Amino acid sequence: MRRFFLLVLGLGLIVLLPFVIWGEGMEALWTVARLESFGQWAWLVGLGLLSGDLVIPMPSTVVMSALGYVYGIAIGGLIATLGAMGSAALGYGVCRWVGEPVAIRLAGKEGLEAGRKLFNLYGAWVVVLSRCLPIMAEVMACLAGMTGMPWRRFLVAALAGCLPMGFAFAAVGQLGTDSPVAALLVSALVPPILWALARRSLSRIED
Repeated sequence: MRRFFLLVLGLGLIVLLPFVIWGEGMEALWTVARLESFGQWAWLVGLGLLSGDLVIPMPSTVVMSALGYVYGIAIGGLIATLGAMGSAALGYGVCRWVGEPVAIRLAGKEGLEAGRKLFNLYGAWVVVLSRCLPIMAEVMACLAGMTGMPWRRFLVAALAGCLPMGFAFAAVGQLGTDSPVAALLVSALVPPILWALARRSLSRIED
């Protein structure tokens, strides 16, 4: 188990490094005006930036707020949610495809198996709660793929986390508020409720 936590730490450092090097510059670059400069393709740029959050040191809440300002809460929130889901699916898919040999090398077979048992019990909750957290969202998506979490469960859990955050920060952009406290609270408190409602139906499908 200790080696598995070393794997988690290693993934965290890998995801964190681009933010340390380029994060401040990216936040200054992707303003509302910058997004609007792409005209009718602004939505596609925003979608791409959020989907690439796994490898691009992108301040996702800034982009979500900009999408809300440009397109309104409904359309901006939908684009923000799809972008966040794209990032989650990318991390899960890549690590599910190529991550297991790496995980075994770093954590060992016993460590990876312990991680699988842990994720089988609590992984969906971890994914849900981590979506609003910088760095941890990407790390947990990667771990979900490495440990073989069922893809349907992962996507539903990720959606439960991404949906409130996407619409909450789109609302921040549309309303022009400088204090996103309410959006942060929605992003943290609503996802567990959505997952609690969805998990029973999901269990029936998986069974």
